[in-house]
Amino acid sequence: MRDLCYCGRAADAVRLLCDSGVRVEPRTYALLLQECINRKEFRKGRVVHGQMVVSGYVPNEFLKTKLLIFYMKSGNMAVAEVFFGRLVDRTLISWNSMIAGYVQAGECDGIALDLFYQLRWSGLVPDQYTFASIFRACSSFATLEHGKRAHCVLMKCPIRENVVVSSALLDMYFKCSNVPDGKRVFEESSERNVVTWTALISGYGLHGMAAEVLDCFREMVNGGFRPNYVTFLAVLSACCHRGMVDEGWEYFTSMNGVYGIQPRRQHYAAMVDLLGRAGRLEEASQLIMKSPCKEHPVIWGALLESCRTYGVGDLLQHAAKKYFELEPENAGKYVVLCNAYATFGFWDNVAAVRKVMRDSGMAKEPAYSRIEVKAKVHFFFKGDNSHEESERILAMAKDIQNVLRDITCLPEIGPSRERSSLSECVP
Repeated sequence: MRDLCYCGRAADAVRLLCDSGVRVEPRTYALLLQECINRKEFRKGRVVHGQMVVSGYVPNEFLKTKLLIFYMKSGNMAVAEVFFGRLVDRTLISWNSMIAGYVQAGECDGIALDLFYQLRWSGLVPDQYTFASIFRACSSFATLEHGKRAHCVLMKCPIRENVVVSSALLDMYFKCSNVPDGKRVFEESSERNVVTWTALISGYGLHGMAAEVLDCFREMVNGGFRPNYVTFLAVLSACCHRGMVDEGWEYFTSMNGVYGIQPRRQHYAAMVDLLGRAGRLEEASQLIMKSPCKEHPVIWGALLESCRTYGVGDLLQHAAKKYFELEPENAGKYVVLCNAYATFGFWDNVAAVRKVMRDSGMAKEPAYSRIEVKAKVHFFFKGDNSHEESERILAMAKDIQNVLRDITCLPEIGPSRERSSLSECVP
């Protein structure tokens, strides 16, 4: 079986294991699980685990860790937790696996932070993999104070400078709105590559600093670094936020023409958004029809929003139809469609979309915002007044609205803002 794994025939090895029904060495089980992880064949990995149970084999500490990693990689954190709890001697590998798993899960970054502190209390010294995961957790959770603490721990650890850790740290500071410290991390980094440059460019783009984005791009290229598709996505997004249509076209065409990078659907969506925001809807529509990604909903969604903004009803109907057809199981897009139709008073369409949602039992996950104040994270859902300071928050929001109204800075929602609002058309 090991020979089959080494030859890249993991499926045949799993089949042989099940057919023979014999108990094999722990190394063989571990090798089979690792092959399933490498090839993302998680169903076969579960078969291997099942065969271990059927044969009565009790995994040792090494195999428990391997099973933990397998279930973490497959996204089944509940089972990964079980094996983590069964470990008598928790190594740095097992801690790192659990932290990375929760970061990968997306909405469990708070648990990842708790595990990081537990790891330190256990007496283990974090390594580069620990810090890369924990900085990503702080980025997505926007917890600057926790990120700073982890950064202080990093400076005290005997870890060589690592591009992955530096990029994650840089990204954390930018996503936590600390631009100066993010820039300082880059300037103090002695090892730079396209990943660190792209992290810096993306960070500036996140804050709408288009001039800095383009300057960094030129400096990166002049320094001999070749941009990748992520770099171009950051540049196009920055051009989009600043309405720099000509510059956006220039960078978009240079992807294939100069660097040999075939634009992906995200790049086409960014260009459609850029053209749409500038009111050049016909160009945006033509770009979609010529692109190899015209069957992707993100592109039509970008055009749909522009049609709603500029009041182009006929094109909106066409974009809405394509947007709906390509990913009908996405609950969020029903809300987008409702709002787009309501903008033009297409109430029959609004009713039809809402009926589809009711009949299918589909519900959109509620959107929320969160902020950390004095080491406490506060969550705010739409229409939720359960927060202890909700009255003061609403009073302040009303005061700000009055100030904006006095200086005539209230934004226009669309051509028929008096007819509809988001709250009226969201099911």
